[in-house]
Amino acid sequence: MDINTLRGLSTILVMIVFLGICLWAFSSKKKDDFDDAANLPFEDDKIAKRTLSEKERKNHD
Repeated sequence: MDINTLRGLSTILVMIVFLGICLWAFSSKKKDDFDDAANLPFEDDKIAKRTLSEKERKNHD
């Protein structure tokens, strides 16, 4: 087995891994998980607003 055979096999292996990742990423089963992950940055804003409003309520009491 020479270096060119190893290069060819590694190219095929990397291509199979790449296709597997693409299939996993675009799978309809994972859509809900990815949608939740995409909204994570906005959750910080909701938590911050909720925490601020709780502090304001405590100050009014």
